[in-house]
Amino acid sequence: MPDSELDIRHEEYDTKGRYAVTAPTGEEAEMTYSRAGETRIIIDHTEVPDAFKGQGIGKALVVRAVEDARAKGLKIIPLCPFAAAQFKRHPEWEDVLGGAAK
Repeated sequence: MPDSELDIRHEEYDTKGRYAVTAPTGEEAEMTYSRAGETRIIIDHTEVPDAFKGQGIGKALVVRAVEDARAKGLKIIPLCPFAAAQFKRHPEWEDVLGGAAK
């Protein structure tokens, strides 16, 4: 499923936030993060329910975070193993990498 067809919601709270997509079944795929100061976010968790498995939804959530980080001048620290693996596969995201990908 192309990223442009997804309705990815971005929700921000005081020091945390998340990107989420809701499946027709009502289940949600989400990637959560915490703020680390004014210029960095830490991606700490990605979860994709079975309704979304194999559709590239997890990657789409990371891509959206990368795009938003570029637009806002933020750096990303990918502590979540899934996000860290995506950063290793995409060296073109190095400009927003704010810490070593595991």
